[in-house]
Amino acid sequence: MAADDPYAILGVKRTATEAEIRRAYRKLAKEFHPDLNPGKKEAEARFKAINAAYGLLSDPEKRARFDRGEIDASGAERPERSFYRRHAEGPQGRKYHPGGSPFEEADLGSIFADFFAQARQGGAGTQGRAGFRMRGADRSFALEIDFLEAARGAKKRISLAAGEMLDVTIPAGFKDGQVLRLNGKGEPGLGGGPAGDALVAVHVRPHPFFRREGDDIHVEVPVTLAEAVLGGKITVPTIGGPVALTIPKASDSGTVLRLRGRGIAAPGRAAGDQYVTLKLVIGAPADPELAAFLRDWAPRHPQDPRRKMVES
Repeated sequence: MAADDPYAILGVKRTATEAEIRRAYRKLAKEFHPDLNPGKKEAEARFKAINAAYGLLSDPEKRARFDRGEIDASGAERPERSFYRRHAEGPQGRKYHPGGSPFEEADLGSIFADFFAQARQGGAGTQGRAGFRMRGADRSFALEIDFLEAARGAKKRISLAAGEMLDVTIPAGFKDGQVLRLNGKGEPGLGGGPAGDALVAVHVRPHPFFRREGDDIHVEVPVTLAEAVLGGKITVPTIGGPVALTIPKASDSGTVLRLRGRGIAAPGRAAGDQYVTLKLVIGAPADPELAAFLRDWAPRHPQDPRRKMVES
């Protein structure tokens, strides 16, 4: 497996569809999730690599740029080899622009020198063109967070250049693709103008078990044959922690049970619910005693659960 190839990390071809990439991610995320591999550093490292690979390939724009060689597997820009030629070989008198520009090099220098002179004069309060003020530019950042961090809310920190840190508060119920605006955290203004803002685009990594629909959470939970037939209480996961759930007697696989108020609890909105879908699992090795019982029981209780599917 190539350490820097997201396709190899997820075990998919470069022509894989979004659905194939999503299925591969969920399968691997379940296998290497830290909760299922406590204390295993290799599994934890693999889980992080799987999440990073999915974060790149699940974003159509990033995936296309990676395929074209514009960014690497971490999302960082690759050096543009043609940079010097594009900017140094324009027609005579039209430098620093592919195919030429209406400004000569001296013109550009004059424009920017005059521009910053105005800014300095405005900031110093001198005569002439004093009073020039300009708002600082916005800065854009990208941040990846876990599913549960988005659901519950979290505090994150982005490392910037020169050791600068940007603290980000993720409110509970945050959705994938939303953008946080941090007022005054952008570039400083000119001439005493206000600073720009920081725009943080947040990507939420999928969870191996939970799926979100609006403010509701959906999860598929395996149950044994005895639990499905006899009913009883089982422990199921929720975004707030494990809770007890009562299974009715004679529950079929696919039965959906609701846990009220166990979904997303976003500020200003009523909490959603969690829907638990039961999935019947027979278990590992065949049980001779159970098999003998069913051979005797089945003929006396004939059933055809597929009858309506084949009737025309």
